[in-house]
Amino acid sequence: MSRILKQRPIPASLVSFCLVFCSLAGCTTRRQFASTPALQGHQQAQSSATPSLTDTYPDSATASDAESSKNVDGRDAGDLVPSGQVGAKYIQLVSGSVELPGTDSGTAVSSSHGSGSTRAMDLGTVLSVVGGQHPAVGFARWRAQEAYAEQLRAQTLWLPSIQAGVSIHQHDGNLQASNGTIQDVNRSSLQAGLGAGAVGAGTTPNPGIVARFHVADAIFAPSIAEKSLWASNHAATAAVNDQLLSASLAWLELLTAEQRVAILSDSMGRIQQLHKITADFAEAGQGLQSDADRLATEQTLSSSRVLVAKEQAEVASIRLVEAISASSSQRIVPAETALVPIQLVNASDDPASLISQGLHYRPELKEAQCLVAAACERFQRQKYAPFVPSVLLGLSHSGFGGGQGMTSGNFDHRMDMDAAVTWELRGLGYGEQAARRGAVAQVEQARFRQVRLMDQVAREVNEACMQARFRLDRIHVAEQGIESAENSVARNLDRIRNGQGLPIEALQSVRALEDARLGYLQAVFDYNEAQFQLHRAIGQPVFSPLDR
Repeated sequence: MSRILKQRPIPASLVSFCLVFCSLAGCTTRRQFASTPALQGHQQAQSSATPSLTDTYPDSATASDAESSKNVDGRDAGDLVPSGQVGAKYIQLVSGSVELPGTDSGTAVSSSHGSGSTRAMDLGTVLSVVGGQHPAVGFARWRAQEAYAEQLRAQTLWLPSIQAGVSIHQHDGNLQASNGTIQDVNRSSLQAGLGAGAVGAGTTPNPGIVARFHVADAIFAPSIAEKSLWASNHAATAAVNDQLLSASLAWLELLTAEQRVAILSDSMGRIQQLHKITADFAEAGQGLQSDADRLATEQTLSSSRVLVAKEQAEVASIRLVEAISASSSQRIVPAETALVPIQLVNASDDPASLISQGLHYRPELKEAQCLVAAACERFQRQKYAPFVPSVLLGLSHSGFGGGQGMTSGNFDHRMDMDAAVTWELRGLGYGEQAARRGAVAQVEQARFRQVRLMDQVAREVNEACMQARFRLDRIHVAEQGIESAENSVARNLDRIRNGQGLPIEALQSVRALEDARLGYLQAVFDYNEAQFQLHRAIGQPVFSPLDR
């Protein structure tokens, strides 16, 4: 190979390739390589044609380390990790495809692979939007308001109602008298005031002030309604927690998708340069055309991977819009410029302790406990129902008059007072037995539902805890993979620089670096996902670590 280099002129693109890849690998030998005897004759002629690192790889990690190590608020990306909580060393990935220097969250910016204006939102903004306007949260809260109204109704069950109105009665035809005789009667009557509907010598059927209730309902209904209200409030809290988790995972998916686009775009740029240099080698007779064809194929595959990643980013943005119930005409991009490990719960804690927290704080279990208590109160109501009466109290004060034919004379005031207390044994006692059995069945259903939820909470806490532990180890392994991949790229460049290899030989190391970066990105995504799920599993709402 060294003999070939001495006999044939080196193509200008080879000079560009070597300079660029040495810079990408962070090599300190770039100046030495450019000043070797084989390149001294071409260095001056190529100085104006050789692209700079930033021009060649606008999204590369080397060109954007200083910019992407800061988020939009000027904080270091490492500040997203609570101090002393995550032991993994932070590795700066390629900056996102949507650059947001100095942009506040919520500001409209332009996306590099989206259509129309976009809105930059950080995790804290996303979560605040969920708590304020999401329909699932609003529905749960209004269910709680409905339960509160039901409680007020139960508390006022024994209070009388007021009825005021007017009734007109006219009869023409036979009537049976109390002694059994039939009489032809033509009469009419009018009643107006508190109470209506009185006919003849009977009492007012619709009293002006009336109270109708079963004493068992008056005793137990307020307690049942109160416990149902508690359950609805806990259900609303659970709905908020679930939606916060859904929104945080959607935000995490979007941030990961944007970083994936940036990583694959950077790798595509490297492969494009490899293809160009390999084609120049083939044209100069210093390489094989099959190698150039191989790089052309790899360039096509790389472009396809970038398109798939952009599609995933767009879909993730759409899902985040749904998760926070934002305007569907607007695209959301993450304000954060890097994905870093976030620790909300120490996964190294004893799982039994975390499970205990979950059993104590999970709103779903509190809701289930309240539903069990409400079912027990319903059973007590059915148990004592035959021994307490139903009550009817009525008081009417109105004007009443009437006469023969269509006349309504003798109009004067009238007052009726009625009181009735009755006991009921439904279905000769069998109905009472059936009602009690049904109430017992409801109690047992509520209890078994509570036990099932306890098992579910324990499983969710245990599962998320184990996932967080192993995924943190994956981050450490992925860090080592990135380091070894970078070393591989650097060593391959050294071999090419020393005339010991062809550009095609760097392809495998470039792909390995791409896979290592994607592996680290996926490991961080999985770890953060487990942290969010663990935090929710122990009964705590998801929040932004910067709001801690």
